[in-house]
Amino acid sequence: MHDIRAIRENPAALDAALARRGAEPVSSSLLSIDSERRAAITAAETAQAEQNKASKEVGKAKASGDEAEFERLRALVAAKKAEVAEMQAKAKELDEKLTYELSVLPNTPAEDVPDGADEDDNVEVNRWGTPRELNFPPVEHFEIKGVQAAMDFETAAKISGSRFVMLKGAVARIHRALAQFMIDTHVDENGLTEVNSPVLVRDEAMYGTDKLPKFGDDSYQTTNGWWLVPTSEVPLTYSVAGDVLEESALPIRMTAHTLCFRSEAGSAGKDTSGMLRQHQFEKVEMVSITHPDGSEEEQKRMLRCAEGLLEKLGVPYRTVVLCTGDMGFGARRTFDIEAWIPGQNTYREISSVSTTGDFQARRMNGRFKPAEGGKPEFVHTLNGSGLAVGRCLIAVLENGQQADGSVALPEVLAPYLGGKTTLTADGALA
Repeated sequence: MHDIRAIRENPAALDAALARRGAEPVSSSLLSIDSERRAAITAAETAQAEQNKASKEVGKAKASGDEAEFERLRALVAAKKAEVAEMQAKAKELDEKLTYELSVLPNTPAEDVPDGADEDDNVEVNRWGTPRELNFPPVEHFEIKGVQAAMDFETAAKISGSRFVMLKGAVARIHRALAQFMIDTHVDENGLTEVNSPVLVRDEAMYGTDKLPKFGDDSYQTTNGWWLVPTSEVPLTYSVAGDVLEESALPIRMTAHTLCFRSEAGSAGKDTSGMLRQHQFEKVEMVSITHPDGSEEEQKRMLRCAEGLLEKLGVPYRTVVLCTGDMGFGARRTFDIEAWIPGQNTYREISSVSTTGDFQARRMNGRFKPAEGGKPEFVHTLNGSGLAVGRCLIAVLENGQQADGSVALPEVLAPYLGGKTTLTADGALA
């Protein structure tokens, strides 16, 4: 959410920042609504003062026996009361209109974010690992012999429709092991606090984390009004909504492993094969609540947490900074980590690490109390995948595939798999 006071002070800055994201200038329209809203508030306050003054005079006129003056003043009080109500209603309507218009404006990009129109303009900033040279044609994850029987799309479609999967046996265990490995690493090595968070949230939580009102079609809502979380960024970030934290409590670093749900609106025809794009999936999320002065370094730290997981798993990856045209709605800067997927002979996104500045904090009124005193200030919020479990499963299976249809599994997963390091061509752990 943008600060209307900042827009009043420098409207050109907002328009210039939004132009970098391909948006039309809006400051003139916003300031027109704001001016009308402030005028209505002033008119209501003026009418209220006049009403109060006339109310005091009514009694005096009655006591003096001046019936004509009494009636005039009483009529004036009634007129001013009606005027106050009218102006207050108008001010409220304009306030709601202004709030809505501000709520659907994307965040402004950080100055160092590269300009661009789409993913083709993203800039690579890091690359780790070298893809294996295979002496056989690599296949996609669902085509690997040892995986085929355990990755059941047909039964899932019978139960739920397209873009669902049932994992069975050893593959289900590897999937679970990956999530446990991620959580344990974040807690034991990266200093995050594990949270078991709800996956059903209220409108306020979705709004406060910039998922509403603009992106309601991308999520699922129950018949009694709850939303299924698109990611645990929503409950973790919103956990500080309305709070005034002590500065000494910052940063707050959290991680959660949850189911996530997305309607994938607008993705018809994209990634229809395999597990790349599902309506229901699992993700280990990282969320940080920080002091404004620490958010830049915090994003770098979170990025390394996510990259480190892939390095431990031995999965080659590259990291790109998203250009202005490819960033998400609430982000000021986003780094995507893309894992090497041999079956597609390309890198595919497996994590996004974003800083939103105070964009979400303004929406949910999350603040901290400066240690040196003064008015509470808005916190900064950051979020990142650490990692998407299903996509990580794809990367592990495809990068470890062998010519005979088996899969060599990362050594770091052995403690979670009873010491086993191979998925055999028969679909068993060995």
